[in-house]
Amino acid sequence: MAELMTLARPYARAAFDAARSNSQLAEWAEGLAVAAAIVGEPKIKQLLAAPGLTAAQKSAAFAETCGSALNRQFNNFISVLAENKRLALLPYIQTLFLDLKAQLEKSVSVEITTAFAISPQIQDQLIAALTKKLERSVTLEGKLDESLIGGAVIRAGDTVIDGSVKGRLAQLADTMNS
Repeated sequence: MAELMTLARPYARAAFDAARSNSQLAEWAEGLAVAAAIVGEPKIKQLLAAPGLTAAQKSAAFAETCGSALNRQFNNFISVLAENKRLALLPYIQTLFLDLKAQLEKSVSVEITTAFAISPQIQDQLIAALTKKLERSVTLEGKLDESLIGGAVIRAGDTVIDGSVKGRLAQLADTMNS
């Protein structure tokens, strides 16, 4: 997967630069979401793997499938991906594009996994603390996992804070076994 992310990085940067220069970050993010979803469909995968189709034919078929969700500049981007046999990278390009967009907007999506539902007051306190700590605006996404027993696991990009009982017990077991 790391190799695919490496291949996708220059395309994501080019898409981001094009979107930013035209003040179309939201439109490009939406277009990439649509394109990434479509490229995962079995019939589209089969189409992209068809050896008898030219890059232009694959690009046209892909653009037709996406419909009006794509503007002319985005269609050109899809054509470049098709010519370079990189349409399958669209999910990775979307991920990298969203990371670049979040960096520009100084925002971060934080996932909190807890054993029990947390109250809106606690969520607000958590958002305030994380906003201060990460120096970014924070959007919080909650998940429940009863196997944590108690506490929480917070994920913000590459940063993981494991304050769960399950995590602490695992840490204790590792300490005792070493």
